[in-house]
Amino acid sequence: MLVKTVKVSEKGQIAIPIEMREETGIVQGDDLLLIQEGKKILIEPSKNTARHVKEDFSDLLKISEKSVMKVWNNKSDEIWDEYIKQ
Repeated sequence: MLVKTVKVSEKGQIAIPIEMREETGIVQGDDLLLIQEGKKILIEPSKNTARHVKEDFSDLLKISEKSVMKVWNNKSDEIWDEYIKQ
């Protein structure tokens, strides 16, 4: 774990130390996600968050796709037949 102190500018801006940018892969122009919990703020590259969400929900997505396919491919379900004809 790396701990650094930074100053907040008049505009509310901070500079992220180079060591932290290198370790986290943050480069100029990156979008960052800020999450506030109480008086703490977490800063994370948004590209990492998207990857984590995809990984965290991949099992749920697979189950959802299987469930939908069971319903969608059910030939005896007249609701879908009528929907497709429209």
